[in-house]
Amino acid sequence: MSIRPVKHESRATPTMEGAGVKLHRVFGFGDPDMTDPFLMMDDFRNDTPSDYVRGFPWHPHRGIETITYVLAGTVEHGDSLGNQGMLGAGDLQWMTAGSGILHQEMPKGDFAGRMHGFQLWANLPSSLKMTKPRYQDIKSADIPVVVDDDGTSVRVISGEFWGKNGPVDGIAAEPVYLDISVPPGKRKSFPVDTYRSAFAYIFAGSGSFRDASTPFGVKVEKEYLGEELNIRDLSGNRTLVVFDTGDEITVQAGEQGIRFLLVTGKPIKEPVAWHGPIVMNTREELMQAMKELQNGTFIKAEH
Repeated sequence: MSIRPVKHESRATPTMEGAGVKLHRVFGFGDPDMTDPFLMMDDFRNDTPSDYVRGFPWHPHRGIETITYVLAGTVEHGDSLGNQGMLGAGDLQWMTAGSGILHQEMPKGDFAGRMHGFQLWANLPSSLKMTKPRYQDIKSADIPVVVDDDGTSVRVISGEFWGKNGPVDGIAAEPVYLDISVPPGKRKSFPVDTYRSAFAYIFAGSGSFRDASTPFGVKVEKEYLGEELNIRDLSGNRTLVVFDTGDEITVQAGEQGIRFLLVTGKPIKEPVAWHGPIVMNTREELMQAMKELQNGTFIKAEH
């Protein structure tokens, strides 16, 4: 087995989307090759209702899939095809926008005002960009959980892992999407397909993927009070870790343990022409989509 080294690590950055929702951008609108087939990820964990209640009013999507995973609070959604519903804590929606859809997502906090979750965008290959839109709404109870002898817990959202299959199916990138919790001080390895893109996103606790043989972190340069310091660092909340090739990922959990999303997918390796929520292969296809939005032909008839 070969442990995948880390090729990129960064912190999610504050930004604003929709009608004024404050969130953190994990990655996106940069080099799409780094995480191919995944284009963008947002962390919309927020404890202040005024920062998220205006939500994400009507907007279009084409050529991609959006994956919304809710940890706390609820998200009401509806679209131009008449679909509507609500995602609650632990629920997931995998929306294949395909040829085009107009939809809205309106978050509501729980009793404590918390609205926590993530949205990931996955690209579609050119052969499926104009496919019929499709939803997979998955309830929390339908997501299998595997607990290992050392207390490591894995929610299997999509793909096969440790003998369990996630409820999401029929996805072009054949993704594995896992929600993993590793107890304090434990060192744990997870098998991954050698030829898939892979990243982890830490959202609780801390740990090290860089030198998993030691729990004391790795030496990294960080700026503090204007000075560059060499310190030993454990990656913590809102840290993205992108891996190079190999067939397993190993993490050393810190003293509070670590919880992270582990996502892998088959690279598409096609040109990306991207404008906001519309992702095609060429500029001409983008321009056509914009023209259709303006003249009212963006939503296609049943096909």
